[in-house]
Amino acid sequence: MNIGGGSAGRDNDTGRIEAFSDGVFAIAITLLIIEIGVPHIDQEPPGTTLPEALVGLWPSYLGYVISFLQIGVIWANHHNRFRFIERSDHGLLFLNILFLMCVAFIPFPTALLAEYLDGTAAERETAGVIYAGTLAVTAVFFTLLWLYTAANRRLVNRNLDPSLLRAMTRRYLLGTVAYLLVFLLAFVNVSASLALIVALALLFVLPEPGERVRKETPTHARGRR
Repeated sequence: MNIGGGSAGRDNDTGRIEAFSDGVFAIAITLLIIEIGVPHIDQEPPGTTLPEALVGLWPSYLGYVISFLQIGVIWANHHNRFRFIERSDHGLLFLNILFLMCVAFIPFPTALLAEYLDGTAAERETAGVIYAGTLAVTAVFFTLLWLYTAANRRLVNRNLDPSLLRAMTRRYLLGTVAYLLVFLLAFVNVSASLALIVALALLFVLPEPGERVRKETPTHARGRR
């Protein structure tokens, strides 16, 4: 059953969805650098040197690196998923829009984290919780997107090995649970939460279960329905 009705679209519809998504990813990842402002010595405490002012921006550097890595990994996984998604419908469009809404929001909690990471304990916790919570919600919508397309092979390649589908589904379900745990950890220890966020990003950089299988699958197999 399709969310909101409507029949599955043609192959080029998924190409348009991915192209639009790539645009949102590109804008979101570019906005991250805006948070790192050029220091103005005349606005710093007397005696502050330029190197000292640059070092003082370390929360902005940290936020930039973590979020750039996160958005990059999310984009890579989104791109890989659409290599298996061969049809589209209204439900896919709707879920993808909700997912992209989360991605486009990431620069805000990144700026918030950079601003208050070296603040009071309460400020640091609030910023860390909002940041981790944003990533957790993003992971939830990404997983929902995959579950919708993969359930009963609704929109994915019908020739995919069932065990491969299960492996990919398990990967994202476990990832979502991990991000939710990271969100809860932020209430206790922001530093540990950020460290696990980086670890999860590096983990999802690893090749996906279907990567090797896809390379070994003949090109013409993807054309069959």
